[in-house]
Amino acid sequence: MQDALLIVLGLVLLVVGTMAGFSLSIYIGERGLFKARQKAESIIEDAKKDADRSKKEVLLEAKKEVHNMKLDFDKRAKERKDELDTMDNKLLRREQSLDNRSANLDKRDANLDSKEQTIESQKQSINDKNKRLDGLIKEQNEKLYEIAQFSKDDAKEIIFERVEDEMASEIAQYIKEQEDEARLTADKKSKQLLSTAIQKYAQDVTSEHTVSVVSLPNDEMKGRIIGREGRNIRTIEALTGIDLIIDDTPEAVVLSGFDPIRREIAKRSVEALVADGRIHPGRIEEVVEKTRSEVDRFIRDKGEEAVFEVGIGKIHPDLVKLLGRLHFRTSYGQNVLRHSIECAFLAGKLAAELGESEQLAKRAGLLHDIGKAVDHEIEGSHVEIGLNIAKRYKEPKEVLDAINSHHGEVEAETIIAVLVAASDALSAARPGARSETLDSYIKRLEQLETISTDIKGVDQAYAIQAGREVRVIVQPDKIDDVMARKIARDIKGKIEDQMSYPGTIKVTVIRETRAQDIAK
Repeated sequence: MQDALLIVLGLVLLVVGTMAGFSLSIYIGERGLFKARQKAESIIEDAKKDADRSKKEVLLEAKKEVHNMKLDFDKRAKERKDELDTMDNKLLRREQSLDNRSANLDKRDANLDSKEQTIESQKQSINDKNKRLDGLIKEQNEKLYEIAQFSKDDAKEIIFERVEDEMASEIAQYIKEQEDEARLTADKKSKQLLSTAIQKYAQDVTSEHTVSVVSLPNDEMKGRIIGREGRNIRTIEALTGIDLIIDDTPEAVVLSGFDPIRREIAKRSVEALVADGRIHPGRIEEVVEKTRSEVDRFIRDKGEEAVFEVGIGKIHPDLVKLLGRLHFRTSYGQNVLRHSIECAFLAGKLAAELGESEQLAKRAGLLHDIGKAVDHEIEGSHVEIGLNIAKRYKEPKEVLDAINSHHGEVEAETIIAVLVAASDALSAARPGARSETLDSYIKRLEQLETISTDIKGVDQAYAIQAGREVRVIVQPDKIDDVMARKIARDIKGKIEDQMSYPGTIKVTVIRETRAQDIAK
């Protein structure tokens, strides 16, 4: 019985202990879960705080970067605006300078026109007085014949003696009239020959200018041409021998150099590089070499075209190449190859009119300026260089004489040489064949007037007809008619010695004599 109670009591205690343990484990589990929840919430809260801080830092950095980019953009925009303002100011100053020059030139032209009208009026007055004087002399001669009843020859002798004593100037005028008559005959014949030659030579001619400027699609291309630390531009300059000017003109590169062949090679090379877009030293070297070969072929083709156009037959290949080089040579804006072709045709037609060899005259005209093809490479004038080249290739003596004498420094020995010199002057003096800058034009006019006024006895001098004529007014009380002719020759000599000009310059000396008396 006692054992059963103990067993029951044990069972009861076991049940109570089990329930107590179960309750305790539930309590401990709930407490751990509560702490875990608190820890999780704490971790989540910390994560939110960290995320907020990171978000604020990112936003702050983004704002700073946007602010810096805005400052950089404003700075670049301001620099670009300053650059454009500077360019606008330069263009404005250039435009104002051109306007001032144009106004001065218009004013000078107006003054020249006024002076020319005054001179024409004075000339007409002189002619009227001469006519009245001729009438008086005729009337006096008739009366003298009636009174003296001399024969016509006796009266003429007395009249000439009287004229010689009292009017020596009339004798000079008589001599001048005879000279003018002879000159008129020569001028008429020469004009007839020249007009016939020009009419037969109906070839179109042009005035060409060498422009060494390469256009760029944008200013960014300038940086690519310059290259890193300037290596590309240095490579181009070293390979071509031409200076590249980058900053003067927007969206353009200016090529500067005395050698026209090198300048053409550089121009074509830069154009090819800009079109291709690949610009680095290796590519530059390849393009320049290829362009040099192309230009050599182009030069030979131009020379062969000129020889074929003129029709002078066989000529040495080296001379053909030198003729092609003249395509890139200009003189006062006139293309030398076209000028040589003109001279060849004109000289040929003149020779045909005079019964000389047309073929030989064409050859001499085409080769007369051959020295200009290399005058920037060899010392000496283009006449000396051309003469040596022609001798080397055994050209005929007429060709050598034409080259040596076409500028009048040496007396011509053959008729063909004279015709070539005339054709050379005719081609150069043709209106529009050559161009001059405004400064050189004004300088030439001033130099003409200065040379004329430096002569003793000259009162005034005016350069007219675009510098192709100078009219000189002398002091009539100090200069007679004979001295006036001497002054004209002196001025002509000074102009030829001191000035360089295309074509010819006419010198006109004007002497006005006024006789005055008072009737009482």
